[in-house]
Amino acid sequence: MQLSLSLMWFVSMLWITVFSTAGCKADPVSCRLWAQSQLSGLSMNGDFVIGGIFSIHSYMTSQQNTYTRQPPQPQCSGSMDFRELRIARAMEFAIHEINNRTDLLPGITLGYQIRDSCAAVTMAIKVAFQLANDVESVFNDIDSCSKSPAAAVSAIIGESGSTPSISMARMLGLFGIPQVSHYATCACLSDKRQYPAFFRTIPSDHHQAAALARMVKHFGWTWVGAVRSDSDYGNNGMASFLKAAQEEGICVEYSESYYRTQPRSKLERVANVIRRSTARVIVAFLAATEMRVIMDELARQPLPTLQWIGSESWITHPECQKYNMCAGAIGFGVPRSVIPGFREFLLDLSPAQALKSPLLTEFWERSFSCSLKGSSEGAQQCDGSEDIRALQNPYTDTSQLRVTNMVYKATYAIAHAIHGVICNDMQCDKTTKVTPLQILDQLKRVNFTTQNGYQVTFDSNGDPAAVYELINWQTEKDGSIDVVTVGRYDSSKPRGQEFSMSRAISWLGGQTEVPRSVCSESCPPGTRKAVQKGKPVCCYDCIPCAEGEISKNTDSLNCVQCPHDFWPNTQQDSCLPKPVEFLSWDDTLSIILTVFSITGAFIAVCVAALFYKHRTSPIVRANNSELSFLLLFSLISCFLCSLTFIGQPSEWSCMLRHTAFGITFVLCISCVLGKTIVVLMAFRATLPGSNVMKWFGPPQQRLSVLAFTLIQVLICVLWLTISPPFPFQNLKHYKERIILECGLGSAIGFWAVLGYIGFLALLCFILAFLARKLPDNFNEAKFITFSMLIFCAVWVTFIPAYVSSPGKFTVAVEIFAILASSFGLIFCIFAPKCFIIMFRPEQNTKKHLMGKGASQSL
Repeated sequence: MQLSLSLMWFVSMLWITVFSTAGCKADPVSCRLWAQSQLSGLSMNGDFVIGGIFSIHSYMTSQQNTYTRQPPQPQCSGSMDFRELRIARAMEFAIHEINNRTDLLPGITLGYQIRDSCAAVTMAIKVAFQLANDVESVFNDIDSCSKSPAAAVSAIIGESGSTPSISMARMLGLFGIPQVSHYATCACLSDKRQYPAFFRTIPSDHHQAAALARMVKHFGWTWVGAVRSDSDYGNNGMASFLKAAQEEGICVEYSESYYRTQPRSKLERVANVIRRSTARVIVAFLAATEMRVIMDELARQPLPTLQWIGSESWITHPECQKYNMCAGAIGFGVPRSVIPGFREFLLDLSPAQALKSPLLTEFWERSFSCSLKGSSEGAQQCDGSEDIRALQNPYTDTSQLRVTNMVYKATYAIAHAIHGVICNDMQCDKTTKVTPLQILDQLKRVNFTTQNGYQVTFDSNGDPAAVYELINWQTEKDGSIDVVTVGRYDSSKPRGQEFSMSRAISWLGGQTEVPRSVCSESCPPGTRKAVQKGKPVCCYDCIPCAEGEISKNTDSLNCVQCPHDFWPNTQQDSCLPKPVEFLSWDDTLSIILTVFSITGAFIAVCVAALFYKHRTSPIVRANNSELSFLLLFSLISCFLCSLTFIGQPSEWSCMLRHTAFGITFVLCISCVLGKTIVVLMAFRATLPGSNVMKWFGPPQQRLSVLAFTLIQVLICVLWLTISPPFPFQNLKHYKERIILECGLGSAIGFWAVLGYIGFLALLCFILAFLARKLPDNFNEAKFITFSMLIFCAVWVTFIPAYVSSPGKFTVAVEIFAILASSFGLIFCIFAPKCFIIMFRPEQNTKKHLMGKGASQSL
């Protein structure tokens, strides 16, 4: 790079020194070129001359220098590219068309000098220098000082490749000579700091690379291979594509490069990489020459079916269309056009005209395999019977005028720029001194429409608007490849609307279904992507979302936690409201408990009715009938209070269920405790001199029950005042559903209520246990002992069951404990009495109850 910059500086200094008037000396100096200048391929004189440089041949002969004699002039070699010759002659046609117009450069004749660069940088630089200078072989400083310092050409069209164009643009930019390329697409050429005099009529690869990446994304291909020309065109274009592909989430399995002059081993390695790859789509940013070389190598061994994505360099090139392995290929090309009169111009060629130009002579001889005037040794002499209209080759094929139109537009752009410099009100002065900088300035402002309807203008980077046609290689019935336009891409449209399809695409093998090329299949909703270690992001595993998480979209990177009151469905692709669970009235368990509750209350009512009917009988009056009826009332309340635990918890039901349970059970136990104390006191009263019963008569019994109950009422009031129970959604027991239950509010209040009940029950049990062996035919203490034993057993068992039972079963356990203890009390205390009243009426006498004989057990 440093050497190149130094060379450019030297050339510019040499130009200034030699061609400026100040540099003229009194003593005449003459210089002669060491070698004759390169013969012009096609040329015509004119008032203003436009240069043209095209890659009509693909190789340049090279000989090793001996440094003992003058090196020979470089020459082009290899086969002639007829398509490129047609493109070059489009410049010739456009100039002839302009010269015949009266509205553009009237009275001015444009000339041209078209030369072959052999697709080589050295030849391109050589002919560019020759076009920038005069073609005279002798230089005299006195004569030359009187001449204008302008270049021999007003502007140059070319080159066809990006790499030669870059080298030319660096040199021509030093002198301000405009260069308009028809086929150099490297995005680097848009840099006006490095290439101030460069323009082009073909869009930059920056747009093509972005379009290719969006097209790959559009068809769902996330796993592709990439191969490119190892040149400025391929390297810069592929770099732009890889950047755009990364932004689109596309992964590239491999990226290989090759240039036609590199060793065969490199070519074989690239071909083997393509054969072994798992990507079924390959993006080829190749020049047509490299594409043909790689196709020939791939054809040597079996190749998996591949979907080719092509750049504009080869996707429309006729020489590449002979490879049927690429059938179904798609890519972008510049829009196809029609140039009126161009085909007739190409076919208006006779042997005599062909002899005027070495390029046309070679074309004629190669096309008809004959020799013009013995110019080719050993070949048959052309006899004039050759019919150029019968030729079927890229030169005569004008059905795909794409790049050809770019040359046509470039020629007209330069003509309009010259017109802007020398013409005023349709009056043109051919004697006007025109410098390349003036034409350069006018080129920046051109804005016109060509004869065939295409608008020509340049942006600040010297680039045109990017418009492409989507090309598809479709197989004809005879097996040949037909280049079909199936869509359009316009970069000026809003993002997402750049593509427009006009017809169906024929994929590889003639299929209509889009081929797939992915490293890993898409992850369905309900899973997330986890990148495989050491592999690109497109290679991943699909991991099911964790519990409580979902992913709604395909290929989700992360799963999303459902809200606290929602839970994923089975597929884990949506959140559903969690079912709310509580002990509802229509629940089977609720119905069973309700039946037992009502049955218990009914039994208690029946016992109360029986007792009321026999209220005057000794067995009812024997142990304070008031306490018995109060106990039955509390038992009825206990049975019915269990119903408050069923149904959806609310603020009032939560407070009612716990307080009603606590107060009714304390009332019940208080009555039992009172009856136990009465038994003890009654037998104490039988002792001589004892008057204990006057201290625990009916008033005291009623007062004790009231006192014990008021203590529980006070505890409940404090509980409800400080931190009452409340309904809340329990999300801890079950993640997939909500348990609607009553929160305790204050755990101390709840356990204080239970603790007080337990204290009274334990006290009652102890007293009843002490009185169980007192003499009497009907000692109630033993039955109270059994009832308290059952009561305590139930509630001791209740505590661990209550703590460990989840959800609605917690409430069911509490209801069961209430019912079990209530049934225990009613059966143990009242069943024996009811049995005597109903089935042993002979024992329901005062004499029997007060008898001193041995007591009978029931």
